[in-house]
Amino acid sequence: MAKLTVDKLDLKGKRVLMRVDFNVPLDEAGHVTDDKRIRAALPTIRAAIAGGGKVVLMSHLGRPKGERKPGMSLAPAAARLGELLGRPVALAPDCVGPEVESMVAAVADGDVLMLENLRFHKGEEKNDPAFARRLAALADVYVNDAFGTSHREHASMYGVPSLLPKGTRAIGFLLKKELQFLGDALADPKRPFAAILGGAKVSDKIGVIESLMNKVDMLLIGGAMSYVFMYARGQGTGNSKVEKVVKNKDGSTTDVIALARDLLEKLEGAKAEFLLPLDHLVVEKFDEALPTAVQKPDIRDGWMGVDIGPETIDLYKGKLAAAKTVIWNGPMGVSEKAPWAGGTKAVCQALADLDAMTIIGGGDSAAAVAEFGLEDKMTHVSTGGGASLEFLEGKPFACLETIDDA
Repeated sequence: MAKLTVDKLDLKGKRVLMRVDFNVPLDEAGHVTDDKRIRAALPTIRAAIAGGGKVVLMSHLGRPKGERKPGMSLAPAAARLGELLGRPVALAPDCVGPEVESMVAAVADGDVLMLENLRFHKGEEKNDPAFARRLAALADVYVNDAFGTSHREHASMYGVPSLLPKGTRAIGFLLKKELQFLGDALADPKRPFAAILGGAKVSDKIGVIESLMNKVDMLLIGGAMSYVFMYARGQGTGNSKVEKVVKNKDGSTTDVIALARDLLEKLEGAKAEFLLPLDHLVVEKFDEALPTAVQKPDIRDGWMGVDIGPETIDLYKGKLAAAKTVIWNGPMGVSEKAPWAGGTKAVCQALADLDAMTIIGGGDSAAAVAEFGLEDKMTHVSTGGGASLEFLEGKPFACLETIDDA
């Protein structure tokens, strides 16, 4: 998947329309509370500035669903980017229209302009051709550095580069890094190769497990998704969160338990050793102030699982000790609650102590690694949770097909 990169483009005096992922969290006062995604895009933005490009950034923030919502303006992101660059970053009042076109035309070589939230327009998520044409009219060259939305065929991701001529469409350094780490891990991993999957929804990870079960040497399961497999095997799950049915976009439903049973059968003949928790940290109500207990192998009626138990922690740490490549996506329990974060923290520390390639698949896992202060101990922390899952599942990213090959 060798793609043309931003440093190979002639940018001098050209309008560089760059898709970044500045979907950052904001506090009630509108301040950026976590600027990792902005920082991650800095190398590409600086390269475009150094190349003399007229840098025009576009991004989404939140889910305004095609409506202009002031609380989802990119103004805080533009302000924070300006602080990091040490230069002002103007924010356009919209992402298309005559006023935006005038502002883009006025951008000097090496300066940066940010467009307002793309998702204030319904055409972004619908990949509306007319909306894509209006965005593409702002570009001489196009750069995609938004891994977090690379699995989406939105106008800014797919429609715009499809309209631009060959030799003008590249990826940024962040996207290159993401593809390199995830791609290398799957294509030629050092072994033993382990995958750790957690979180609440099995439905999001069925395809990932099927894709990985004959590639990895071991699959370690935690979080509420483990209760689905327990339920499918006839084990007691008490009052634990068990995803039994999922509603599809077309209004139909999918029996998640049936999917889990089918997957368990496939796993019996798979290459990977499939590991479910031996014991569970449980509470009577979802209240972190209440005392916890440990139950095994089932969870009794009246109790709910909130984390893996101490035996499971020891088992998983032991299995991971020999690993040379590890991919982790999803916490082991309700890790945002301190009393229930022990399993996630133990796995995180185990990875930090390894002499191995450790890849954290974004989302809640990335948040946990940051919370425990162990980001620097990991080989790579992805900026895209959903995108990394789809990559691991082996789904093609259509927007990458619109980018020129190296």
